[in-house]
Amino acid sequence: MPSMSEIVAEHTVLDDSDHQWLKLVVSEWQLLADLSFSDLVLWVPDRDENVFWAAAQIRPTTGPTALVDDVVGDLIAYSPEHLVSEAFLSGELTRTSEAKLQAGIPVDVHAIPVKRNGQVIAVVEQHTSQLGVRAPSSLEQAYLQTAAELADMLTSERFPILGENADRALAPRVGDGFIRLDPAGIVQYASPNALSAYRRLGLIGDLVDENLATLTAELLPSPSGPVDDSLESVLSGRNARRAEAVSGDAHLLIRVLPLTRNREGLGAIVLCRDVSDLRSRERELVTKDATIREIHHRVKNNLQTVAALLRMQARRMSSPEAKIALNDAMSRVASIAIVHETLSQAFDEEVEFDKVADGLLRMVGDVAAAAGAVAAHRVGSFGVVSADMATGLSMVVTELCQNAVEHGLADQSGEVRVVPSRYDGRLKVEILDDGRGLPADFDWRKSRSLGLSIVSTLIAELEGTVELGPNPAGAGTRALIDIPLIRG
Repeated sequence: MPSMSEIVAEHTVLDDSDHQWLKLVVSEWQLLADLSFSDLVLWVPDRDENVFWAAAQIRPTTGPTALVDDVVGDLIAYSPEHLVSEAFLSGELTRTSEAKLQAGIPVDVHAIPVKRNGQVIAVVEQHTSQLGVRAPSSLEQAYLQTAAELADMLTSERFPILGENADRALAPRVGDGFIRLDPAGIVQYASPNALSAYRRLGLIGDLVDENLATLTAELLPSPSGPVDDSLESVLSGRNARRAEAVSGDAHLLIRVLPLTRNREGLGAIVLCRDVSDLRSRERELVTKDATIREIHHRVKNNLQTVAALLRMQARRMSSPEAKIALNDAMSRVASIAIVHETLSQAFDEEVEFDKVADGLLRMVGDVAAAAGAVAAHRVGSFGVVSADMATGLSMVVTELCQNAVEHGLADQSGEVRVVPSRYDGRLKVEILDDGRGLPADFDWRKSRSLGLSIVSTLIAELEGTVELGPNPAGAGTRALIDIPLIRG
């Protein structure tokens, strides 16, 4: 299915400002669809004025659909009897005189011209199912009256309303809670859901015939400090505004839209959504996240303490073998501490492993070779890896880098390069040194080295493979590890 932008660019002569206005219309037209219980289709004119293209479509969440099939990408030709053509040419809202059958469903059709700078640039076709029509309830009457006023505002370029900041993912919808205000801010109608939301704030009586701004202010605790924009101002209905009313554990998202006709105020609609449970879950998640990060921070501190104790013990050892063993143990503990330090600063259980790798390489670079200086650096990016993979991967990289420093470069200066790359859902890491290389008869799988045993065990847990052999680019050694980013 083509997008609206593709249809506008390919078939119309609308300029960028017209396109942006239509995008704004489509971003807000769920409100009109829900209030009118109607499917909406946006028709845009082709370069040939006798043809119109369906650029967007939406269904109501408050009633049955009247359009079973998607029509985006379809075209219609000019017809004197077609409402889209009539609305486009006349610039006036048009409607059918009687219900028409669509897929066996009686449907009432309206065509609403969309204007920009006084010119019609598109038409919104409104399809309302008439199946099982009965006398409308007070809720439906309030909805339909408001829908008619919004349609008039759409034709006269007063809806959508510019400059309204919104998080549309959380924005209240018609079904969440609907309140109709008169020009003085008095409640004319409140849906059952809106009344329930206000009960959550502490309302005891009814909303109808009350001044909503005053009533809401009375239900909320007095602010402890200065506020930039009071709820009374928001709920006055003079401007399109959004706010959140908070009383204890009750949280109510509020959206206010003024209604006008010929610059005369008709009142406003207030949409409200009870988000108390959502805010409660958000607080729980924040608390859990802070707790997890604090745990990682404390584990990191404890591991650093253990590493420091091992370092102190190594300095007091007279045996070279014991000193090396303690230093190796200190590096292993420190590599795990680096992972926990990174996790303590994150907000999820994924790790930007480049930060971990750079910390490991700084630590490896501090390991003294027998002669000269050793440089260890990364070429390429590891990307993001899961937390359970990060610890094992960090230890593998540490062991292989330390082997390169202590054995490959044991009596000379040189460099160690770590080259990560990704392919087909796997992570490949090359660890290269330019040292003296491996003995001709060396088989790392038969080695009694603790470090290589650790590497072999961890790679098996990561469901990967490891190879150790000559550096194909020249002198030295290459270790190659290959692991899946998602384990089976």
